[in-house]
Amino acid sequence: MSFLGNWRRGSAPAFDGGGASYVVELTKRHPVVSLTKQGAANGHLRVNLSWQMRTSDLMERGGQRTGSLLRNPGRLFKPEVVQAQGPAVVNVDLDLACMYELTDGTKGVVQPLGDFLGDLNGPPFVQLSGDDRFGSGSGETLYVNLDHRDEIKRLLIFVYIYDGTPAFDRTHAVVTLFPSTGPRVEVKLDERAPQARSCAIFMLENGKDGLTVRREVKYVYGFQAELDRLYGWGLQWGRGYKSKV
Repeated sequence: MSFLGNWRRGSAPAFDGGGASYVVELTKRHPVVSLTKQGAANGHLRVNLSWQMRTSDLMERGGQRTGSLLRNPGRLFKPEVVQAQGPAVVNVDLDLACMYELTDGTKGVVQPLGDFLGDLNGPPFVQLSGDDRFGSGSGETLYVNLDHRDEIKRLLIFVYIYDGTPAFDRTHAVVTLFPSTGPRVEVKLDERAPQARSCAIFMLENGKDGLTVRREVKYVYGFQAELDRLYGWGLQWGRGYKSKV
């Protein structure tokens, strides 16, 4: 789903700074952290998505098959019917994206689809660096320029599965925030939602208590338009595609 708007495309930032060596994990019981209280409400906030495919499904299948053969040795000579779990599981393309609302009322999205990669030094002060289609170690990264925090009202960071079978429950996905100072903040996508195609990860809001990050981890079965309705963004959406590589 592509946002029907237009922002100029920027180059990737040449920095990767910030963040202490320890981690604050946002959970259902402790869903909120204040960047302002930690003295981390300025500089560049780096938001990284990384994921790996789970191997437990394959290991469990192997264990079940071994036990079954012990009970039914005749099955050793019968071909095993394997569900389509090669491309269906491995070919998962997670995209990191962000809906933004600025204090002047401007709304939009930063995402790979449509090359809406944002701008770090001008509105919306959010920029996407790269599009990792294969779940490599570096993952995908968004940068937020918190030196312009007074111009930012709220940011919804979310992830969607652009291509491949819905498989959030098999991806070991983690979103990590690296503030300019203070601890890293981590949100794990560890809830089972096998048919979901999108997930709201966290909301960064600029309110009376300063900049706060609130864990969301809300899965939906559609794409950006469904997340938009859930959070009342009010954007117009149309189908979008990535360029071929």
